[in-house]
Amino acid sequence: MTFSIVGRCQQTGQLGIAISSSSISVGARCPWVRAGVGAVATQNVTLPALGPQILDLLDARQHACEAALHAALESDEWSAYRQVTVIDSQGRTAMFTGDQALGLHNAVAGSQCVAAGNMLAGKQVIDAMAKAFEASEGILADRLLAAMHAAMKAGGEAGPVHSAALKIVDTTVWPIVDLRVDWADDDPIGRLDALWQAYRPQMNDYVTRALNPTAAPSYGVPGDE
Repeated sequence: MTFSIVGRCQQTGQLGIAISSSSISVGARCPWVRAGVGAVATQNVTLPALGPQILDLLDARQHACEAALHAALESDEWSAYRQVTVIDSQGRTAMFTGDQALGLHNAVAGSQCVAAGNMLAGKQVIDAMAKAFEASEGILADRLLAAMHAAMKAGGEAGPVHSAALKIVDTTVWPIVDLRVDWADDDPIGRLDALWQAYRPQMNDYVTRALNPTAAPSYGVPGDE
């Protein structure tokens, strides 16, 4: 039903998530990121509230990664149906898969990442994700997408994948990358990668436009001079 990876760039401190699902619009419910705090993927039978709850606990600096995850789960009477992964601003990780998780499932912590999934074609799918993230080079978005492609190459989900999302934060309170494919009959991860390749040359420009409009480049659209 879903597989994902949360990750951190050790050089820049960027935090992000790449995720896909057989369900529609996975990016609307499952990925949660906060600059300087952490990233959370909530999946399986998703409770979106867990993402902000865990990030709030991490942001308050009163809970370590593992403690924040379990504190949030304790408030959820249906936690047995959840699968949640967390990475904090220091690269520390936590993960949980309830005993009612769907189908074949797995979760693996790697260096600066956690990969997890359910309704998988095989447990090797998640192992491949973590290894691909660790082995890949480039900026965080490239590494997260490399992990997603590795998952598909290793078998992906037991059924077809229809939606995918990529969300990354840097130093601003808003995501510098927030891309979604809400529904595709085929290859939503490939379509997401194509979106990223189109957005990548403009990513930093949109931050500049927000922080200093006088330095913003023009893209030649009506009204943009």
